[in-house]
Amino acid sequence: MPMCRLSSACAVLLAAAMLVVLPQPAAAQPAADQCIAVAQAPMQPPRPRIQRASLKLAALEPTEARLTFVGHATWLIESPGGIKIATDYNDYIRPEVVPDIVTMNRAHTTHYSLAPDPAIKHVLRGWNLDGAGPARHDLTLGDVRVRNVATNTRDWAGGHVAHGNSVFIFELAGLCIGHLGHLHHTLNEEQLGWIGQLDVVMVAVDGSYTLDVAGVVETLKALKARLVLPMHYFESHTLQRFLDRLGNDFTVETSATSSVVISQATLPKEPKVLVLPGR
Repeated sequence: MPMCRLSSACAVLLAAAMLVVLPQPAAAQPAADQCIAVAQAPMQPPRPRIQRASLKLAALEPTEARLTFVGHATWLIESPGGIKIATDYNDYIRPEVVPDIVTMNRAHTTHYSLAPDPAIKHVLRGWNLDGAGPARHDLTLGDVRVRNVATNTRDWAGGHVAHGNSVFIFELAGLCIGHLGHLHHTLNEEQLGWIGQLDVVMVAVDGSYTLDVAGVVETLKALKARLVLPMHYFESHTLQRFLDRLGNDFTVETSATSSVVISQATLPKEPKVLVLPGR
């Protein structure tokens, strides 16, 4: 099972105890399975077009993972052992296949579902159903480990919502893949330590509903992932604004397909942004 490379301080803490609850929370333990309603923000962002991604599955080598951009903030992650994960699973955009694991965030209804498919084995919510403290997940299924580091969000009045979002980290095929969810602030040093060294990061780049573009670039530089996958942009000019802001710090490539197969051997040596078309 691959392990993300944590900072030395975090490694000591892990050996001593479970994650300490932070003002902008931390990592991971199992969540409740029962689905309950969550309070919705007084405003909602534009809802993406309802769609399902049709996938033709191919076998993966033991060192490979397949990532498919389904749309908005939803990705399908597939492991060599056949485990399927859908991020920010919701009722508007879903992969055609039933995932084994889904993750959610509570910012808007385009990031969670109150009625996930009952065939899904594990539903991991990025907020605490009890409303007290951060969500904590650390799940191993087959050849995949999923854990989280909680962050704060804001409401539409500009208020502070503690522990409303989770960064989910997926460890598979010798890779560490991070999905930043509906991130509203830059990450502090302790959060960066709990996340560890990512190989791939999926990041919202709309610059308004989530973290502003300058904050996104600062976060990407702090994470130092070799492959950056933009998501959560509503128009082409929004994406271009993000790409323009990167300057000379990242190479940018656009894919003709919505799926990419990655491995340690095929990851770029220097940080690169790969834009995949959403289905």
